[in-house]
Amino acid sequence: MIIKPSTSLRNEYTEISRIAKESGEPIYLTKNGEGDLVVMAIAAFEKQNRLLELKEKLLEAEEQRIAGLPTYTHDQVKARYAHV
Repeated sequence: MIIKPSTSLRNEYTEISRIAKESGEPIYLTKNGEGDLVVMAIAAFEKQNRLLELKEKLLEAEEQRIAGLPTYTHDQVKARYAHV
């Protein structure tokens, strides 16, 4: 976990940006010793959002399976959409 004081964002922006991009991790900024903001590289943010979207879809599919809705094998789906 990377923690920096909020003044680092103003005084060391280039370094904060470099760390965020190289590490791919969020940087936690504090103000008066308390957590205040999180900064992260756009690429890491977008990757995190894609992962969350995938997890939501998987959860929805699992809920549908548990509810007894029909399921299909990979081969069944391929055959159904082969003509598309």
